Amino acid sequence: MNLSSKSPHLHPSESSLFSLSPSQQGFGSTAPPSVRIIHSGHACNVEEERHTERVYTIREGETLELTCLVTGHPRPQIRWTKTAGSVSDRFQDSSVFNETLHIAKIQRTQGGRYYCKAENGLGSPAIKSIRVDVYYLDDPVVTVHQSIGEAKEQFYYERTVFLRCVANSNPPVRYSWHRGREVLTQGSDKGVEIYEPFFTQGETKILKLKNLRPQDYANYSCIASVRNVCGIPDRSVIFKLTNKTASPSIKLLVEDPIVVNPGQTVSLVCITTGGEPPPILTWVSSNDSLPQRSVVKGGTLTLPAISSDEAGAYSCVASNNVGNPAKKSTTIVVRALKKGRFWITPDPYHNDDNIQIGREVKISCQVEATPPEELTFSWLKNGRALRSSERMVITQTDPDISPGTTNLDIIDLKFTDFGTYTCVAALKGGGIPEISIDVNISSTTVPPNLTVPRGKSPLVAREGETVELECLVSGKPKPIILWSRADKEAPMPDGNMQMESYDGVLRIVNVSREMTGSYRCQTSQYNGFNVKPREAVVELIVQYPPTVEPVYTEMRQGLGRPVVMTCRVLRAHPSRVLRFEWLLSNRLLHAGAFDAQRDETEYTIRSLNRDGWGEYTCNVINEAGAGKCTFQVTGKAYPPEFYYDTYSPLWQNRPRVYGFKLQWTQMNPNAVDRIVAYRLGIRQMGLQRWWEQEIPVDGAINKGELMTHNLTELIKPESYEVRLTPITRFGEGDSTIRIVTYSGEFHCSFEEEPICMFTQDKNDDFDWTRHSAATRDTKYTPNTGPSGDRSGSKQGFYMYIETSRPRKEGDQARLVSPFFNVAPKNPYGITNPPAYCFGFFYHMYGKHIGTLNAFLKQKGLSTSEGPVWSLSGNQGDRWKQAKVSIHPTASFQVVLEGIRGSGIEGDIAIDDVTLEEGECRDPPPNLSSKAPSTSSHIWLLCVTLVMTLLEGQR
Repeated sequence: MNLSSKSPHLHPSESSLFSLSPSQQGFGSTAPPSVRIIHSGHACNVEEERHTERVYTIREGETLELTCLVTGHPRPQIRWTKTAGSVSDRFQDSSVFNETLHIAKIQRTQGGRYYCKAENGLGSPAIKSIRVDVYYLDDPVVTVHQSIGEAKEQFYYERTVFLRCVANSNPPVRYSWHRGREVLTQGSDKGVEIYEPFFTQGETKILKLKNLRPQDYANYSCIASVRNVCGIPDRSVIFKLTNKTASPSIKLLVEDPIVVNPGQTVSLVCITTGGEPPPILTWVSSNDSLPQRSVVKGGTLTLPAISSDEAGAYSCVASNNVGNPAKKSTTIVVRALKKGRFWITPDPYHNDDNIQIGREVKISCQVEATPPEELTFSWLKNGRALRSSERMVITQTDPDISPGTTNLDIIDLKFTDFGTYTCVAALKGGGIPEISIDVNISSTTVPPNLTVPRGKSPLVAREGETVELECLVSGKPKPIILWSRADKEAPMPDGNMQMESYDGVLRIVNVSREMTGSYRCQTSQYNGFNVKPREAVVELIVQYPPTVEPVYTEMRQGLGRPVVMTCRVLRAHPSRVLRFEWLLSNRLLHAGAFDAQRDETEYTIRSLNRDGWGEYTCNVINEAGAGKCTFQVTGKAYPPEFYYDTYSPLWQNRPRVYGFKLQWTQMNPNAVDRIVAYRLGIRQMGLQRWWEQEIPVDGAINKGELMTHNLTELIKPESYEVRLTPITRFGEGDSTIRIVTYSGEFHCSFEEEPICMFTQDKNDDFDWTRHSAATRDTKYTPNTGPSGDRSGSKQGFYMYIETSRPRKEGDQARLVSPFFNVAPKNPYGITNPPAYCFGFFYHMYGKHIGTLNAFLKQKGLSTSEGPVWSLSGNQGDRWKQAKVSIHPTASFQVVLEGIRGSGIEGDIAIDDVTLEEGECRDPPPNLSSKAPSTSSHIWLLCVTLVMTLLEGQR
């Protein structure tokens, strides 16, 4: 359909944003993925390693940017992953799904091997890797040690000093020592020895001053260098050695241990008593880190309002890099009383758990105390103090066997001994509330008994309900009941292996099917009788509705075709499934009972009609509820898949506007009714309004068939969002969106066989050759030509001239670009020629290198001026960039000419040819560069890529 109104940014002579007919062409457009990694950012160096892995070197703190270039259709999914590196680097726990991996301010821990994986379901995934090596150099650190040897029979001692210099770096560091301004080397001074300990593998350089002399007291500087790789400057440190140089010593002005009450403020004071240079004091804790509220000022550590969690060992450490650090420690103990418990033990000499007159009974009381040595117990009977006697024996248990425990043994129990006994626990230091535990001894004090109420086992519940497992506990005092799994070693609902209950009831909220099983309730010895535990078992059965599959599935089908839907039961409890029912939008279609031999039910539509589209549900029902399968039967077409590997899709034939060749295939075109049209929507990025048009389709679309539609009148340099929606008799299908981006640059890296429509000049002596370092044979000319493409990849392609026989000196090979059009701004021709920046990378390595020329060839001009750029001779084994501004007055081509030198070691290579709008910015120096010097707005067109509005054809 034509647009009913014009876009405000359309060219005035145009009434539509698009051409009106698609072109459908060819089959076999699907292709497995291929992948290549290119880099940008701040690389110091990129080199090959074993032909299979690239090494990317970058300085710490710079920006790492790796781009994964993929081809393949459907568009491959990209995933970046990483191995190696530090455990602290969280990148290896995740993935990045963008084409470009961007890490700002890269750290040393982020070095390692990065993988780019692309897959689209065709063939094996394509994987490429690059190893990132992060270079860094930390400030060196000098530590000083000394040894003193004495001779008993002679009155002298020998004092030897070792200065050890260490710096963390990548690559390995190189050290040099200076004494004042004097450079120290091995052998330059008999009193000096420089060496590396074997076990450090080059990480350390030691300066040994033997039998210290007066001149050895001086300023020593250690300079660490990584030889300016990645521009990393040398780093140095100075140490002043004097006759007062000494290792640190300190003193703690506090007791050890320090016992305090919770809430007190504690100050620990540490002072230095020696050391030159003056030591630096730090505090460390046995709890990994100092408390958050702690304050360190000088050598004083203050802990305000201390809590039990902050108790532990605290150490003051003094360091001045001379000798070993000095360390003094103290322990802070925070008073605490908690977890008061009791138990009653009947007479152990009688096989009876009851308390009886004339027999012995023991009451035990236990608390957790800090510090344990301050713990004191006292006993009361009916509120009055009780002292130890022959019949009332009060003892305190051995702290190694049962810490914090006191016992009251009543010998020959009498009726008058019945009453309430109170155990009182306290700390000698005070400040902590006492713990009192009451125990009643009377004729009603009897051991516990456990039973399960009638009808409470087995207990049947439905999934999601709240259930209460119950054990009746009798006896006085009533003990704590412990619940655990009886059928297997498994945690209880709260995650612990046991749960405590004071009333014998275990309450489980939102019970699940995994909780089905046996549960044991048993008495605890705490707060009750110290006798053999009583126990009982409760069975829990959790019923749940059938679990079915599929829970949800979409079924796409065309009219007149059959549809079969199957709902399968995976598990259920009770396993006996009662019935099933099929519905369409809540309208009952079919119902019945399950066959005992089958675990699935099926519903068939023999011929789908328009009324058959919709949501079908199958409810499978048992006593606990229903499981539901849902089938969405639809005639929606699958989404189209944009083709991203179109060769040079963008073209320009007039100023201010550009065109784009949009290509796509249709996913599963035969799954539904024939696609009769596509709705094409387009909007300029940043704007809200969509412009839409229908593109009719004649005949059926085949799987993998590539369709083309030309977008025209796109305004430079805007980007556009393009939406494509297939249409069938059902209506609209699933849409696909992609971004169309304007590029005013022609770029060719020779990666594809058509070599960007460059051609070989038919009037030269020989041809340029497209090759990659991975396949090129260097058997005969090993000392010429590149070892990789411009990006450093051995798999990447470039163009080069092969100068081996039969080539002879002076032979020429010319590579001609496609035509680039210059559009006049007025009908009378071009008065101010536009400017282009023509650039390329060249590699000219070998002792027989000839000449590389670049010419401008303009249409309609028979005469040819000299080269706009020229260079001769060996330029070294590296890629260099050339840029030159040109100002054509008509459509033009660029010609690259390679001239063979005097021998076979003269291969010349080129890569990454570009043509950009405008004058060159900061062009590299050229040995020869000629071009008219006029600057203006430019417009670039590769004529061979000009595409007129095509008639729709198959």
